[in-house]
Amino acid sequence: MSETTIGVTSFPTTRDSSCPFDPPAEYAELRAQEGTASLACPVGVNARVVSRYADVRAVLSDPNLSSHAAPSTHVVADGQLDRPVAPGSLLHMDGPDHARLRRLLTPEFTVKRIQAMRPYIQGLVDDHVDALLARTGPVDLVQDFALPIPSLVICELLGVDYGDRDRFQEQTAVLIGTNSDPEALQRANAEVVGFMTQLVLAKMAAPGDDLLGRLIVRARENGQELSVEELVTLGITLLIAGHETTANMIGLSTLALLRQPDQLAALRADPGLAGTAVDEMLRYLSIVHFGVLRQATGGVTIGDETIKAGEWLVAALSAGNRDESVFPDPDRIDLRRGATAHLAFGYGIHQCLGQQLARVELQEVFARLHQRIPTLRLAVPFEEVEFKDHALVYGVRALPVTWDVEDDR
Repeated sequence: MSETTIGVTSFPTTRDSSCPFDPPAEYAELRAQEGTASLACPVGVNARVVSRYADVRAVLSDPNLSSHAAPSTHVVADGQLDRPVAPGSLLHMDGPDHARLRRLLTPEFTVKRIQAMRPYIQGLVDDHVDALLARTGPVDLVQDFALPIPSLVICELLGVDYGDRDRFQEQTAVLIGTNSDPEALQRANAEVVGFMTQLVLAKMAAPGDDLLGRLIVRARENGQELSVEELVTLGITLLIAGHETTANMIGLSTLALLRQPDQLAALRADPGLAGTAVDEMLRYLSIVHFGVLRQATGGVTIGDETIKAGEWLVAALSAGNRDESVFPDPDRIDLRRGATAHLAFGYGIHQCLGQQLARVELQEVFARLHQRIPTLRLAVPFEEVEFKDHALVYGVRALPVTWDVEDDR
């Protein structure tokens, strides 16, 4: 079946405003056809779009597919596909260089270390719920809850002064936009690099008991001392990934659950459901909503097709997470589904390093917010909620909510 037959010739970037939680409808058409469609992307190249679950996993685990233009350059109209990979740019690196940095970082994200942070995260969530309940509403759940919690967590992990939170949040929002003004983008990048350089130099001079400090010491002890540039790039990557994705998941999943009262009632009745609920919402929302870009460096086989060296592919994570052959009735939220095999964190060697941290943060939010504020609801009509359609990480810009004054204080 050809692309013309299915009516899809350009990479889909627009969601149906009546179904803003669903990926573009074209993905279902792409999954139904034979093979992969080569679609025109905003960056100016054609890319084969891989939309079936098994094929997405195959793309993300194939060593002959490079991530050098990752994660979503294909949707940035003036994006640079051939930009040199900066030292320490974990998302864009392949092979031994990537493996070296990944090995150095992995001890910081073990299940044991992340579980040790759970009491701290529980306290943060409860403190912020207390702060919400001390007000009469309405409040912006994004600004007053979804953003500060993961920001505090990642600041604690990296050893960043929380007083600098507003400084980096404003600039990172510019950095992950797909339609940011070039001059604003340049200023934001310079600001974030300058901030992180100061932090790294201080940590190199006196490493503390935080992620950056331990990483510096571990690399030195292994005879693999990291350069300032490597540490700055790693620090920026972790800082952005550590708060931007989780914050957007908190806001977007809260809105989605408010729209599904039966599922929300089940979660309120059984906070122990938070574990499976988190994975289901990660699957359902897939906030890296444009997928990830890869380029073939050698012959690659996807299904019955051979991809030649130099060709571009997009692994459409949100499409794979809605593949009905793996997740029956995929367009429905089912908090008991047990969707642990979802693709929201990617797959293969570039699978999200901080996924356990994200899970714990989301589990604590799911297990506490709705139990302590059982009448939480939107304070504006749903149609007035603005979605981040032009950001690499999907979410809501603001989420005005309110509740009944007799809720637990």
